[in-house]
Amino acid sequence: MRAVVQRVSRASVKVGGELAGEIGKGLLVLLGVAREDSEADADYLAEKVAGLRIFEDDAGKMNLNVMDAGGEVLAVSQFTLLGDVRRGKRPSFDAAARPEGAKELYEYFVERVRGLGLRCETGRFQEMMEVELVNTGPVTILLDSKKAF
Repeated sequence: MRAVVQRVSRASVKVGGELAGEIGKGLLVLLGVAREDSEADADYLAEKVAGLRIFEDDAGKMNLNVMDAGGEVLAVSQFTLLGDVRRGKRPSFDAAARPEGAKELYEYFVERVRGLGLRCETGRFQEMMEVELVNTGPVTILLDSKKAF
């Protein structure tokens, strides 16, 4: 399971021009599910996302996690994070989970984040979405449950 985590002052996602999810200060999480992923991968990433100390404390140091900073999470599914372009210019998505399994793990991830006490908004799985964000810092972190990077 892979995630791109961005610290934002605001973020939203629309489907067909309709607002699906919106947050103020917090984290935008773009989440890709791989074929071999399990609930353990989602547990790992949910805890990692909730615990990331990438918000500034009173001294200006990145010491606070999203909850400490009074933030929230917007989780958006993005299978293209599993795209492989090592062999050419057209991505191969063979590593991405089939939609049924990916949806189940994406929803499980969202519930785990909520279970950790965070407000978590979402996009809509397997829909064409428009994501808007204001990345503060900018701060962007790449996570992989298999610790590939």
